[in-house]
Amino acid sequence: MLKPIKTEEQYNNSLARVYELMQIDIKVDSVESDELEVLSILVKEYETVHYPVPSPNPLEAIKFRLDQMGLSEKELGQILGYRSRKSEILSGKRKLSLNMIRKLNEVLHIPAQVLIQIY
Repeated sequence: MLKPIKTEEQYNNSLARVYELMQIDIKVDSVESDELEVLSILVKEYETVHYPVPSPNPLEAIKFRLDQMGLSEKELGQILGYRSRKSEILSGKRKLSLNMIRKLNEVLHIPAQVLIQIY
């Protein structure tokens, strides 16, 4: 019977079991597939509490997303509508406005929660 993961030892054992299950050819809706799904949820919950991942810096998130999408800084200026301000934004000299945050969220799909952080 699966139980919530409360200790580091249980976490490590659960990770080992997830690894084992992922190495076999599991059939959909089998006992093993259900076990893998539930264990994955439990592991994720434990990691969320014990190993939180900090949100990225807004400027680093913008640069990373531009790189991921194969876009240049010039194209960032077009997205923001301010070609001259893109360098000020990326250097941290100018803060993102609400309108810029909305455009970045819409076009680059960067979560607004990341963009509104203090930097």
